[in-house]
Amino acid sequence: MNALFQTLLNDEAGFIVSAELVLIATICVLGLVVGLAELSHNINNELEDVGSAFSCIQQTYNYQCTHGHRGSASGSSFTDYAEFCEEPDSIH
Repeated sequence: MNALFQTLLNDEAGFIVSAELVLIATICVLGLVVGLAELSHNINNELEDVGSAFSCIQQTYNYQCTHGHRGSASGSSFTDYAEFCEEPDSIH
């Protein structure tokens, strides 16, 4: 048993391959972390732009009354007023 342990301890076959794999894996993981951080930042920026676009949608509608030969429909309208803390034209 002692001889087997000494043989395994002195065996260096594949040592360079293992070191290279550890180095390549480390570089890949670091690149992946940086890439995912940048992706997260860009997704947050795009979602902020979408939120700003939704806040600028005009939510008013209006249609006039219509008359036909035997019927008519009255008109309707709706106006959306600014919320309590909302600034006019607040685009970030």
